[in-house]
Amino acid sequence: MESPPITEQLVSIRDYIRWASSEFNRQKLSFGHGFATALDEAVYLVLHALELPWDWPREHFDARLTLEEREQVMATLMRRIKTRHPAAYITREAWFCGLPFFVDERVLVPRSPIAELIEHRFSPWIDPGRVHRVLDLCTGSACIAIACQYAFPEAEVSASDLSLDALEVARINRQRHGMEGSLELYHSDLFDDLPPQRFDLIVSNPPYVDAEDMAALSDEFLAEPRMGLEAGEDGLDLVERMLRQAPDWLEDDGLLVVEVGNSQQALSDKYPDLPLTWVEFERGGEGVFCIGAAELKQYFAD
Repeated sequence: MESPPITEQLVSIRDYIRWASSEFNRQKLSFGHGFATALDEAVYLVLHALELPWDWPREHFDARLTLEEREQVMATLMRRIKTRHPAAYITREAWFCGLPFFVDERVLVPRSPIAELIEHRFSPWIDPGRVHRVLDLCTGSACIAIACQYAFPEAEVSASDLSLDALEVARINRQRHGMEGSLELYHSDLFDDLPPQRFDLIVSNPPYVDAEDMAALSDEFLAEPRMGLEAGEDGLDLVERMLRQAPDWLEDDGLLVVEVGNSQQALSDKYPDLPLTWVEFERGGEGVFCIGAAELKQYFAD
């Protein structure tokens, strides 16, 4: 006797979350874009397909779904399985610093541990009271820049990217957060096309994936723009330029904060005497350094 269609066998929210968790694992999907496990991502996608909030009460997971709802949920889950795209590209939504952002295949999915630094207003690495100008280099979706504008509402925040596609997404998020009159967006290759000025704080999550890691990326990561990931043989192509140029763009007591991820060791090996401070995060994450303008100037002047 032929089994009934899966949408007839699964009837509740809990059924679909359980089935999706198992199927995601069976299909060997990877999770590195905001969710740590198949279960977390299954909950998110099922609730999103039903237009329910992420924090919808779990005691209601046994609610039965209509046939139309079941088909909608299944279509969403199957799209995740068949395309192997990150969940954020399917929902067109990602969260960073507790804030929602529009994302699509033109930008990386926000996931930087720098969020934790923003929440603490970069203290104790800098006095928040003296942060008047902020620059986000390689801004992508503008999530870091926008989160910084919330953290420093009186500051002038600017953001730049070399990708025109990314800047289109950044403009969408700037408009969604009502920052058209405050957040400046620039098309620039790092500092090259920025108007002359100095910043108290420069933050960047640039491309930093080295050639070896690029060759090993899962389909989910390869769905993201390569321009936002790859950075040469050792992953330091952009970071080295940034270190050398940043002193000319920082105030004398300014701070540079950069994420280099798995290229941390390569950077430490190449610049063993550069006094970088590697941040330790309460919620996990690594490969983010801080360094002051004075230290940068002294090192590259020698």
